[in-house]
Amino acid sequence: MEKAYQIWRAFQDRFLARIAALLLLGSTLLALLEIFRRYVLRVSFDWQQDAVTFFILCGVFLYFGISQRHNDHLNVAMLTETLDSLGPRARRASEIIKLIALSFSFLFLLAVVWWGLPEVRDSIEYEGRTESLAFPMWPFLMVLLLGFALMAMTMFFQIYIEIQKLRGRAVVEEKHEAVAPD
Repeated sequence: MEKAYQIWRAFQDRFLARIAALLLLGSTLLALLEIFRRYVLRVSFDWQQDAVTFFILCGVFLYFGISQRHNDHLNVAMLTETLDSLGPRARRASEIIKLIALSFSFLFLLAVVWWGLPEVRDSIEYEGRTESLAFPMWPFLMVLLLGFALMAMTMFFQIYIEIQKLRGRAVVEEKHEAVAPD
């Protein structure tokens, strides 16, 4: 299982992170071009507004899957961090709370992906389009579900690791990169 998690982490860092970064960079450049055309040349394209919006969203959705692995996602950790500082028994309670929250989040994401698949199918079947009617909706919906599925995959590995910790077994610890101050 640890080897599978290492492969998954490498895939996220080497492949998904680059795709998300390229989507965000490309959509930023497209947005700057749209601003220049709209306000300097007085020419605008509705399809470009949709493209900027949906490409940014796709980059963000893919980033969700990566941020889960680095624990950079939004979370409320005040209770667990307080328990961690109170000693070994409270630290164990904190680990159990983290495992329960992670398991609930994992099941929630699986449900979102499961119930989102018919939306994608309907978007394909009924040819749902963006507001400008320039783009089909299904690719954006698929990327959204893919981002959630990637988060769920990472959570699956994190749940496994938390269970192993609670059982007293050695686990692979994430290396958190320190950010150098400017």
